[in-house]
Amino acid sequence: MSQHSYDVIVAGVGAMGSASCWHLAQRGLKVLGLERFDLGHAMGSSHGLTRIIRLAYFEGSHYVPIVKRAHELWAQTGEQAGMKLLHVTGSLDLAPKGGGPVESSLQSCLDHGLTHEVLEGSEVTRRFPAFQLPEGHIGLWQPDGGFVASEKAIYAHVGLAQSHGAEIRTNEPMLDWTPTAQGGVIVRTERGTYSAGRLVITSGGWIADAVPTLKERVSTVKQAIGWFTTRRPELFREGAFPVFILSADEGTFYGFPLYEHPGFKLGGPHFGREPIDPHDQDRTPSENQIRLIRECLARYIPDAAGEPLTVKGCIYTVSPDEDFIIDTVPGVPQAVFASACSGHGFKFASAIGEILADLSTSGQSPFDLKPFSLSRLPA
Repeated sequence: MSQHSYDVIVAGVGAMGSASCWHLAQRGLKVLGLERFDLGHAMGSSHGLTRIIRLAYFEGSHYVPIVKRAHELWAQTGEQAGMKLLHVTGSLDLAPKGGGPVESSLQSCLDHGLTHEVLEGSEVTRRFPAFQLPEGHIGLWQPDGGFVASEKAIYAHVGLAQSHGAEIRTNEPMLDWTPTAQGGVIVRTERGTYSAGRLVITSGGWIADAVPTLKERVSTVKQAIGWFTTRRPELFREGAFPVFILSADEGTFYGFPLYEHPGFKLGGPHFGREPIDPHDQDRTPSENQIRLIRECLARYIPDAAGEPLTVKGCIYTVSPDEDFIIDTVPGVPQAVFASACSGHGFKFASAIGEILADLSTSGQSPFDLKPFSLSRLPA
């Protein structure tokens, strides 16, 4: 096998890996990106046309500085690539009053000075008549939220990285890697052996293959998403309808305005995730997952409760506390990784790519990464 040398190798060129390639390449580094499937494939967690970006963050105020930076970078990257990646629609968190999610999102807005409104259920329905909310539900409106065009985002990052000299190899997964005595790494694939000074591991559901210490710390689950026939598409068009997170008795669901598909997209529910081995090639959602989504539509968004047009499954890599893990591989400071984004990571990808580039080049980040350290989780 031939051996080629790079400054940095990125293993996994999905949302975060493609962003890492771009942020590293624009710094003048020689970058190799290795992707196990085609670019923009549907085997991981970056497909499906759209991903929500929310600045009001019920998962914790500590996420807000990073997602604000991601918001800036999505706009900048779109301009640089000549693509519209960031669509600002406003975002709604919908939940029972006193139930927790709206109050936590509100706290994140107060902590970081985000523009927001707390809306009674009747006001939510007045503004967005597609919703039929249960008694006692309220909403948190944040006007800067929206969605990112997910596959386009990967293509944009890869195209920009290539324009700065990065080499991207698809259908070539990393088989294994080893640190060297000189402080670098050797990476092996079926096509060759590569050396580099640094390694960035962003392989999503397959992360435990590359970072074995994660095998007992993270799990992989299948989430269902679907696009459904609408009776009144005018209610769901971009500009008339926001992105949203809905917490209800049936679980937590998320949805989008119509975008590049005639159907209304809804994903969830949170508790409907099902364990999956990422090496299993079948991503078909179960009948139970689709049933739960359709029951949510029928009850809360009836004008979008038509027949399914497209259904897909995607893989989430989940940590026990559902917070991210961004760290160096234990004992190997030249290898950094990001994973276990637990189903809420795509929106951060532009900023996490920048963070991983920072960690690879300087060992530091301007953000507080302590909440995302591996050491917080029991071995």
